[in-house]
Amino acid sequence: MDWMDRERNIWVVGGDLRQRALARLLREDGHTVHIAALEGEGLAPEPLGPGLALAHCVILPLPVTQREEILHTPLSEEEVTLSQVLDYMEAGQILCGGLVSPAVRAAGGQRGLRVLDYYAREECMVANAVPTAEGAVQVAMEELPFTLHSARVLILGFGRVGKLTAHRMGALGAKVTVSAQGYEDLAWAAAYGHETGRLETLSCELGGFDLIVNTIPAQVLDRRRLQWVNPGAFLLASAPGGVDRAAAKELGLRVLQAPGLPGRTAPVTAAAAIRDSVYHILWELEA
Repeated sequence: MDWMDRERNIWVVGGDLRQRALARLLREDGHTVHIAALEGEGLAPEPLGPGLALAHCVILPLPVTQREEILHTPLSEEEVTLSQVLDYMEAGQILCGGLVSPAVRAAGGQRGLRVLDYYAREECMVANAVPTAEGAVQVAMEELPFTLHSARVLILGFGRVGKLTAHRMGALGAKVTVSAQGYEDLAWAAAYGHETGRLETLSCELGGFDLIVNTIPAQVLDRRRLQWVNPGAFLLASAPGGVDRAAAKELGLRVLQAPGLPGRTAPVTAAAAIRDSVYHILWELEA
């Protein structure tokens, strides 16, 4: 029997629209699915209890926690701690989460759990980059007072999200420039037909763009650089902390920090990426 033909008992605890869609996808695949601190998709939330010890896999949110050991549960009024979940699990069980912190990994390891990060897998990050890039396009189209066609767009970073965002916006006729650190990234950006610039020397040229998208998980747009930005430009950061928001406010700049774009704009696609990564984890552990 193929490993995918076997029904599994899976708990999905906490999370946003991605985890809610994930519960439905898992159920449609024939698995027994329980949800906690999560509402919707035709399933009634269940209280945490001894049933967790029967799970083939317990799936936690992306990110797992929102502060200290409090789980990320935006779709529930219930506040759940990591310990409440772990206390019902037994050594050897599989615990999957997204962006698993060292503290979460250590807590699970102390209980003998096999703690895996589905978001750390390359296939999940690549699949997740697609709705992130499309979400950036959607937000830009909603916020800009003109079309992306002929808009002057600066993409900061040329990783998975940067590549796809530049491609999507370029396909819509935007004049895309890529600013990155690595010479290899700049070479690839040029090969794709984009203008390029070194991130380290980025300054006055910032005034020439209508839209700036920071895909780098760091505060690249600090006060010094923000002073060069066109006052009419729109700034979008896909990761938290990408823009000095206090400085941007003082300068009158429009900024939107939109982490978790896939969960907001394409939760089903993002859920499918998580599901597939969890399946790959189970297959590797059970093979």
